[in-house]
Amino acid sequence: METKQEARLRRAKKTRSQIAIGMLPRLTVFRSGLHVYAALHTPAGDKVLAASSTLNESVKSLCDKGRTSNKDAAKIVGEDIAKKAKALGVERVAFDRSGFAYHGRVKQLADAARAAGLQF
Repeated sequence: METKQEARLRRAKKTRSQIAIGMLPRLTVFRSGLHVYAALHTPAGDKVLAASSTLNESVKSLCDKGRTSNKDAAKIVGEDIAKKAKALGVERVAFDRSGFAYHGRVKQLADAARAAGLQF
């Protein structure tokens, strides 16, 4: 019987194999118990173009009372990573949820990035 982490990594591997076909920059999301992270990778996956997380002071200062593990914080991270991607000239990305279910903080981050102008 596989653990929760093994199941998540299995789902992530399947998703990443499909994303590699499209050759678009990849927007990767990771969530932990305390923080939300987002990174923009090159199509080959060998280099990080931009990153944002609730650990950044600029993002953390916008979070309500310093709470970094809720949907509002994820929304701020989504807007920040979209702003950084637009500054690099990236319009279209492939969304990699890293095997996490598409709801809650992951969905909020994706919706905020779309609203800020990223297409995926």
